Amino acid sequence: MEESFEHIVYSKNVIEFVTVAKEFCSFVESSEEMSRKEFVTVATRIIPLLYLKASVLPKTEPELEESIEKTVDEMMYAHIQDSITSKLGRFNDYLEVFNSEMQLSDTPIIAFIGEDMADIYQDLKDFISAYRLGVTEVMNDALAEVVSNFELYWGQRIVNTLRALHAVLHGSEPLEEEEGEEAFQDNQRKESWYNKMQKDWQDDNDELNQ
Repeated sequence: MEESFEHIVYSKNVIEFVTVAKEFCSFVESSEEMSRKEFVTVATRIIPLLYLKASVLPKTEPELEESIEKTVDEMMYAHIQDSITSKLGRFNDYLEVFNSEMQLSDTPIIAFIGEDMADIYQDLKDFISAYRLGVTEVMNDALAEVVSNFELYWGQRIVNTLRALHAVLHGSEPLEEEEGEEAFQDNQRKESWYNKMQKDWQDDNDELNQ
């Protein structure tokens, strides 16, 4: 296997993208610890940087026959989506204007920031996890995949999400949680699919240990 640091995966643009992608994932994973205004503010700063760094990534061809192993499973994805959805509350949804189905639809198409950011997170987390292995060929194939997915999919998600978050941050409606909203969000979080699965898993373990 190639170990030369001359390889494209060690180039300046790739390393800078890795750094920003790691920051984005860490930010998303800690969303529950922030206020809504802090979350939206940071998101509107890191998302444009992420797009910029992704837009200058070099293209490369896959070198391995097998596909890269994925690390973000259904439960992790659902947890991230639920956390952001709960954090944003009534600000989570927005009108989608860059959807090809818009031309055929008589009604507006609603999109969701929480879902968009979970999609972006999934691709970036999988990329970072593969990159951390330190195997040049694996890193190369992870790079090829993340660049392709950026062009075809999550790059558009980034600009859509930024547009929606900008409207939230600079809109006339205050971002502070309204009376009773925090309790409602906590209840939503408790009833989320992810937490139900966690509870069922724990109950099964308890039964086995009895």
